[in-house]
Amino acid sequence: MRFYSQSFLYDDPWSIVSYAFFMRYPNPLASHILSCDVISRTFNPSGTLSTTRLILKSGALPRWAPKGIVSRAESWVIEESEVDPAGRVVRCMTRNLDHVKVLHVEERIVFQAVDDGKTHQTTEARFVSNFGWGLTKKIETHGLTKFKANIQRSRQGFSMILDLIRQSRMQPMAMGSSDSYTPSRFLSPSSDVRAPADKAEERPLGLRGGGSWLSLRNIVIQTATSYLVIVTVEYDPEETPYQPPQLAPSAQRHFLPGPGEALSFQSIRLHLEGVVRLEGTLLSVLPRNGYILFSTKSPSTVQRIPWPGAQAADDLYATWYLNDEDFPWLVDSDVCITKMLYSKTTGIETWVTSDGRAYLVQLDLSEEDHARGSLSNASQDSQQPQDRRSSQDITRSHSEARWQGTCIHSVEPPRWVQKRRRQDPSDMKDGEYPYHEPRRAMTVAMNTRFSLIATGTHCGTVELTGFPSEDGPPPKAQALQIPDMYAREGTGPVFSLEWSSDGYVLAVGWEKGWAIWSVGGRCLAWGFGVEYEVDPDKFQDSFMYGVTDLDNTQYAFLQMDDRVLVYRGADQPDMSVINPESDVWQHVKIPHAYLSANWPIRYSALSADGRLIAVAGRRGLAHYSTTSGRWKLFADDLQENAFAVKGGLLWFHHVLIAAVDVANSYQNVLHREILTSPVVVLSLVDNSLLVYTADNTLYHYLIIPTSETIKLHQCGSISFAGVISVPGAVRSLSWMIPSAQKQLGDPVDDLGVATVLMIVGGKLVLLRPRRSGDNEVRYDMHVLADRIEFCWIHLRGIGTLENSLWGYDGQGIRLWLNALNIESPSEAGASGSPGVAQENVKESLNIPLQFYPLSVLMDKGIFIGVEYEAATRANLSFTMFRQVTSSHLFLHHVLLHHLENGQVREAILFASHYQHLVYFAHALEMTLHNVVEKDASALQEGDGSTMREHLLPDTIEFLDHFDVCLDVVVGCARKIEMTRWARLFDVVGNPKDMLELCLSSNRLKTAGSYLLVLHGLDQLDADGVGGDAVRLLRSAIAVKDWQLCREILRFLHFIDETGGALRKALSEANVISASNGAFTVNGIH
Repeated sequence: MRFYSQSFLYDDPWSIVSYAFFMRYPNPLASHILSCDVISRTFNPSGTLSTTRLILKSGALPRWAPKGIVSRAESWVIEESEVDPAGRVVRCMTRNLDHVKVLHVEERIVFQAVDDGKTHQTTEARFVSNFGWGLTKKIETHGLTKFKANIQRSRQGFSMILDLIRQSRMQPMAMGSSDSYTPSRFLSPSSDVRAPADKAEERPLGLRGGGSWLSLRNIVIQTATSYLVIVTVEYDPEETPYQPPQLAPSAQRHFLPGPGEALSFQSIRLHLEGVVRLEGTLLSVLPRNGYILFSTKSPSTVQRIPWPGAQAADDLYATWYLNDEDFPWLVDSDVCITKMLYSKTTGIETWVTSDGRAYLVQLDLSEEDHARGSLSNASQDSQQPQDRRSSQDITRSHSEARWQGTCIHSVEPPRWVQKRRRQDPSDMKDGEYPYHEPRRAMTVAMNTRFSLIATGTHCGTVELTGFPSEDGPPPKAQALQIPDMYAREGTGPVFSLEWSSDGYVLAVGWEKGWAIWSVGGRCLAWGFGVEYEVDPDKFQDSFMYGVTDLDNTQYAFLQMDDRVLVYRGADQPDMSVINPESDVWQHVKIPHAYLSANWPIRYSALSADGRLIAVAGRRGLAHYSTTSGRWKLFADDLQENAFAVKGGLLWFHHVLIAAVDVANSYQNVLHREILTSPVVVLSLVDNSLLVYTADNTLYHYLIIPTSETIKLHQCGSISFAGVISVPGAVRSLSWMIPSAQKQLGDPVDDLGVATVLMIVGGKLVLLRPRRSGDNEVRYDMHVLADRIEFCWIHLRGIGTLENSLWGYDGQGIRLWLNALNIESPSEAGASGSPGVAQENVKESLNIPLQFYPLSVLMDKGIFIGVEYEAATRANLSFTMFRQVTSSHLFLHHVLLHHLENGQVREAILFASHYQHLVYFAHALEMTLHNVVEKDASALQEGDGSTMREHLLPDTIEFLDHFDVCLDVVVGCARKIEMTRWARLFDVVGNPKDMLELCLSSNRLKTAGSYLLVLHGLDQLDADGVGGDAVRLLRSAIAVKDWQLCREILRFLHFIDETGGALRKALSEANVISASNGAFTVNGIH
């Protein structure tokens, strides 16, 4: 046996040293401590506190140790301690539980307070080995040597903990005077070692400040035992916590920093400020700037306490009991608040109650200011017991401060629940409900950008509703249901909801999976089941953001994590556009030098011709030219860090326009315009720059290029105060100016006559100007649609699509034809196109899509978009997400709209612009197919309307104007039910005539299709073959179309399995049979 003893004197008092002893793990100098868990903690009748902790330590064996002497180099250690606060003594005994035969170590430590305010420590250790084999003394000596070597390092780690406690040490803080009602108490960190109640000292609490610390932030941790743990986060910009090692020049290229990793690490320190012990069961905590708000049950309350060291802290204590008088807007006041959320943008809170309802809540500030003056006086008069009090007593407690709220998600309990005895919510456990309610609210997320509220329910459904209005009815909810193919085993309740910072994406977390939705309701990505096998160390998520431009509909533009993608299919042949496997995306990687220091990328822009790209991240910007294939960056880091793009990026030909916040003087610009308010949206219409700012003002600038530079000339500005209530909700902006003003007018007057198009909070809005009696410009607002994610405009170009407006709502494209024609009826009549009055702007058609659109190729009649595919493999431990390009024709949708409205002339004019496309016949065939199905449905329902009678004839009349008419009709006939043929050919004409026409024009393949139709209608010649099939066979042989000959022979064998029709046709087609079974065709054997 070996024995060791040592004594040490600490200058700190016993309370600090004893507290540091229990808090010594973890620390940076005790990396061998793998875990430390409290097994038991009890108060003894003698007034002492006994604690048992289980510690896992790691170590290393000496080189001379026999192989396999222990199974692993880790050891479990039991620590048994006793704290005597009366005698101010801590006794601790530590011993190992395993490997005791090899070496048993027993350590005893005593901390004893001495008279001069210091603390004396005595340490004794014994080392006993029963291993034998001549190694007993060697093992004991090695254990003693290692213990002596490590005790100094252990004392350094202990001193580090003491330093931290000295810096953040606080004393207990009173919640009010001794006679005030205090449902919550603040405990200092040292209260884990509790002193008798009569010796507890209470003093005001303050936060440490000063030095080089720039900011103080607090973290509140809610525990399962109704405690609030408060931690302060301090930042030191001057201290460098980590410096990467110097690498050789040859190795530096292999260790490049990743996105955002070029910035130096910021020094962060965490200080434990204290613990709040609460009366009742803590349900939810909501930290605010000046105070902490939390809810409890038993009793059901909402309480408010100040942050430690807050100014006028006594005025911030308040307790509200849930009852009918103080909370009249609660549908049922016999509830408790299970979740509290806060929106910094609106200053409104969201409460979820135990009955499954959700509320928007705000504390009336005007009444609160009056109440704060009487809080302290009222608290002195309240000497009621700590249970639920009457409304009059509560009113005296916090005067007139009241919560205002409105229900945004309501559920009605079943009648059998209403009739039975009411169950007190405080008697139920966490996660337990009195009855099953699928629509029970679980969590809520607010989207101020699009004025939406997302509510997650117990059954897994997510409901989207608009912000409530005082005048109008409650907004109707839109349910986001996960398709069964995504979650076959169900989703479970919704646990979390979160909107992205720009409001375009909603992330939803269920018990059994997750999904990401666009603001319009399109499911962009999901994970149910596949992620259970994912290796988190190898999985990498991928960011994708579609950048849309109101006017530039030709080039789809995708912003990824480290690159941008430009769609080049518009410049490719038609078949490459509709082929999903075609490589039509140009990948442009963002320079590593810029990305590593300025990640994430916040803005990106593509020029109208698709040649120039610009991106902007945390600071500065970079731009790329597809002509040279090179990026251009700032050579000087000071120039790059001098500004940050906030508000948008735009290309005007080869000139980049950016809305920036400038920190320092920066001269390398062509032109600078200073605004008094932050920019919300930038938009470019021809050579006019529109700038919408946060003070609700729209500025109009004329871009004037010169021989050497470019300038902005401000033509005017107009305020939208009273029209747009929330400027920050404006997402897109454009305008339309009458032709006369464009050609002859002064640009200064453009603002007074322009019709403004905006997306405000998800609403697609047209603002039409009018002059009032005092010659002021006022706007008539016309809301075209709600929940629009983005839109495109097409002011000039292809027939019907001129002046069209396209909007995406998450489910499909909504199209308004001629909605942007702002010419007066007299002016429009002169040009042959009737003007559209404001009240007549109605949605023309809705085109459903199964993917997320990125652009519309007007000249090809196609939507281009992307969707994600998730795949797993047995030999890979991670999930793969693949981006897939998708396309959808819109020609047949527009044609069907014209034909349903009897606009045959407009349909012909529109289709004539696309008849050169390879898939034009396919688009016409889809149009006819939809018309035939509509006609059949109307016939079954007994609809004898004029539209039904004229729709199919008008469609056939429309098709007659195109050469592919015969192909379209027979192609459609072969894809529809045969029961529809009679009605179709009653309008089209006799298929026999169609066959003759095809034979005469040498359209042999089309004639073969009509042969099948004639057979289906039993209109072949009497002999079953004579004439039609034989003539077609002769024509096919003449042109040597052997594939068609084969199909005709197969058809003849099908209609007559005996072979008689086939032999007769071969004979009449001058095909001679040889005696050996071979055939000779026109002399060719």
